[in-house]
Amino acid sequence: MATRAIALDAMGGDGSPQIRIQGALDAVSEFDQSVFLVGPIKRLRRELGRFRSIPSGLELVDAADVVGMQDPPMTVLRGKRNSSLSVCADLVRSGRTSAMVTAGNTGAAWVAAKSALGMIGGVDRPALAAILPKLDGHTLVLDVGANVEAKPQQLVQFAVMGSYYASAVLGVEEPRVGLMSVGEEETKGGPRIRRQYRVLKGAGINFIGNVEGRDVFTGNVDVVVCDGFTGNVILKVAEGLGEMVVGMLKEEARQSPLYGAGLVLAKGAFRNVKRKVDYSEHGGAPLLGVNGACLIGHGRSTAKAIRNAIRFADSYGSSDVIQNIGDKILEVLAVPNEGQES
Repeated sequence: MATRAIALDAMGGDGSPQIRIQGALDAVSEFDQSVFLVGPIKRLRRELGRFRSIPSGLELVDAADVVGMQDPPMTVLRGKRNSSLSVCADLVRSGRTSAMVTAGNTGAAWVAAKSALGMIGGVDRPALAAILPKLDGHTLVLDVGANVEAKPQQLVQFAVMGSYYASAVLGVEEPRVGLMSVGEEETKGGPRIRRQYRVLKGAGINFIGNVEGRDVFTGNVDVVVCDGFTGNVILKVAEGLGEMVVGMLKEEARQSPLYGAGLVLAKGAFRNVKRKVDYSEHGGAPLLGVNGACLIGHGRSTAKAIRNAIRFADSYGSSDVIQNIGDKILEVLAVPNEGQES
């Protein structure tokens, strides 16, 4: 039996719509997933003509306008109101799909989702949450790009949202939440970080204190909260480092027959490491805080990344995490906290 439908922005990011179409077809065939492919319908039909057969789980939805990566975010509300991003968000709002996926303009996706779906009660701003590898699993880092700066109370909201997402979607029991800083001590990080620490400490979550950059990949923490500038740097460094390590191993194997033979013998371990550091395994980052499931992928997402983003979007959209986030946020707001600041 097919799972609930996902709206996919066919026009977002590099290689559109060909790569998006391939990812959608893979999700339909491999996961028995229903996908609404959104974009200029004549162009989508033309591209789909390259395939011998179209599975019944794929449905085309027309959207005449396309938002480019360089377009201002407000384009979805002003100049291109019938964009594929806006139509995807409207499909979620109407209940025809349980979630939306895009690899397009992050700012425009933020605006389209917020405009169509609204915000979870008590949440000021949405946050992008990225899944990064660590030695014994994964770390959820948020925000990684939706907000350049974040106030202490917004970090509390990020922490609550990240904790519930890690629990409901990633299966982490009692997620440990840490605040990104320059040292583990409570006094580290300057006045702003210390204020953020005090607010998080009284937020009623499993807050373990300050964490450092290395803890994202090796530490005993499951959710790391920070402003979007810091988080985006962490994300891009992680992606670049993972690609560099895999590339270096391949180059060493190419230059040395001995190393190459060793990698062949250890190909299982090498394959597992490659999978752990490959962003396409998860496909996209959930935009937590909007009152509907939205995943935003990398602009250069492969068909594999799109396929996996659709799978994760279905898990997110079919969970009760959004309702739980709303309930917990209201609970936290109802408890006086002497460290709270707006």
